[in-house]
Amino acid sequence: MNLNMNFAEVRQVTERKAGQRSTREWQALDAAHHFHPFSDAAALNAQGSRVITHADGVYLWDSDGNKIFDAMSGLWCVNIGYGREELAEAAYRQMRELPFYNTFFKTTHPPVVELSALLAEIAPDGFNHVFYTNSGSEGNDTVIRMVRHYWASLGQPQKKTIISRVNGYHGSTIGGASLGGMTYMHEQGDLPIPGIAHIEQPYWYANGGDLTPEEYGLKAARELEKKILELGVENVAAFIGEPVQGAGGIIIPPSTYWPEIQRICDQYGILLIADEVICGFGRTGHWFGSQYYGIRPHLMTIAKGLSSGYQPIGGVLVHDTVAKVIAESGDFNHGFTYSGHPVACAVAAENLRILKNERIIDKMREDVMPYAHQLWHNAFDDHPLVDDVRTLGFFFAVTLVEDKARRQRFANGGELALRCRDICFQNNLVMRATGDSMISAPPLTMSRAEAREFVGLAKKCLDQLARELGRL
Repeated sequence: MNLNMNFAEVRQVTERKAGQRSTREWQALDAAHHFHPFSDAAALNAQGSRVITHADGVYLWDSDGNKIFDAMSGLWCVNIGYGREELAEAAYRQMRELPFYNTFFKTTHPPVVELSALLAEIAPDGFNHVFYTNSGSEGNDTVIRMVRHYWASLGQPQKKTIISRVNGYHGSTIGGASLGGMTYMHEQGDLPIPGIAHIEQPYWYANGGDLTPEEYGLKAARELEKKILELGVENVAAFIGEPVQGAGGIIIPPSTYWPEIQRICDQYGILLIADEVICGFGRTGHWFGSQYYGIRPHLMTIAKGLSSGYQPIGGVLVHDTVAKVIAESGDFNHGFTYSGHPVACAVAAENLRILKNERIIDKMREDVMPYAHQLWHNAFDDHPLVDDVRTLGFFFAVTLVEDKARRQRFANGGELALRCRDICFQNNLVMRATGDSMISAPPLTMSRAEAREFVGLAKKCLDQLARELGRL
């Protein structure tokens, strides 16, 4: 392949290569050799995977030529949209100059230094250090190690327990899955590991009862205080949470929740960890979800939007208060072969420059975001099949309900959501089913016209499900 080709030319080559095999041939090879994440292999292989061949902007194309609106940004990743040649060029330049070297053994390299400095510039005040990983899961594993090392270095090695939330998601490694509150993940692998505790999630629609959202936000936050006192403050190291729960169903906490969590962490002197893997790099309309809620964390896990998914890279942003202790405590015996991979760092740095220089987050927040929110609410606030219609930044979600007046959900809501997801795919829209919610998180570059297309497709699909259920 000619490395000087532009994106359109590269896409043509990709199409020709894909054309060398039929969709059925790709599917057969996939079934024969590829285990997919979070999948029933037998069921998937019987049905056949959809083969995605190329992408541009907010769109994907499959091997049958279908143009698909990707309202999930891949997996919450592709914040700047597909097809940005600058990132491909950054990877190519770096591969020619230094394709790999590690950051062990007293060495560094320009891409990791430049990215670290850029992150310190973008991050909230006091976040001047970063530890690199390859994913958010590895980042949250690193958090466990770092938090326990921090307290041991201060002479309090018994402070090991990290408190998380039911239905939170912090990755699929043993440590990350333990921090997460997904019971179906805990059932495989005898999880969680010791030293992890969970409290109620701040989901007013499901758990709030007769309380107002503000009252329930305080109640849910104070579950943390109860758990700290139950475990003993001398044993509790930290609390971790996503500013907005993503994989749990786009759970947007009441306005009172995070200020009370902050008060409790401050009062009892435990570390506050913000999992920014999904919220970070513009998803909430701010660089970080912590900034949206006014949280003052000690550690922030990052990934996904860090490179817009163009390269696998993650990390932990470390506040100066923690970094000073870690730096003065001798060896921190943790790391990965690809920590700070030069190509991934070069691509991530270019991605951040694009976000910053093109004011993508500001433009999204000031223009398309409020417009898309209004479209979403106009489409679904009075829809007969859904309730709990929610928007924040470029998060969009609805919950399938049987009786809106009583907030009564379907007994088989999860099955209905999966049916809705399939309807979406049949209509060339990627949305995600999570429990009984339908959720989406499109690229931050989505235009007004694309927002109209997205919401129109989403309504078409939910209308189709409603007709199947006799609700329209």
